[in-house]
Amino acid sequence: MNSPAGRASAASRDPYLTLRRVERQQHLIERLHTSSSRLTLGRLANELGVTERTVARDVERLRHSGVPITVVPGRGGGVSIERATPSGRVELDLPEIAALMASLAALGPSASESAASAMRKLTAALRPG
Repeated sequence: MNSPAGRASAASRDPYLTLRRVERQQHLIERLHTSSSRLTLGRLANELGVTERTVARDVERLRHSGVPITVVPGRGGGVSIERATPSGRVELDLPEIAALMASLAALGPSASESAASAMRKLTAALRPG
């Protein structure tokens, strides 16, 4: 595994770096959702204590994953998330609930109030009615 792809793949498996990236990306989504205007990469980088390039990579990963983030380049530009009202209940099957719970467990179910709330709701969904 001396190829560049092999090294990049191994580096991406560093659990500490992965955890930090997940925490940052969760913060980015929540921060963008609470903002009434576009935020610059510089401002987000400052808030997160990382470089603008790191924020730009996180934004691209989130966009690639389907998160509705808009990026406006140039002066007066910035990053925003589409404001939408939840369209109703989300129905998940057991494997989907398990996948989310495992992800939250890796993040730390108390990493943020939203993570703790999500874990409580997912756990409640598994309890017999």
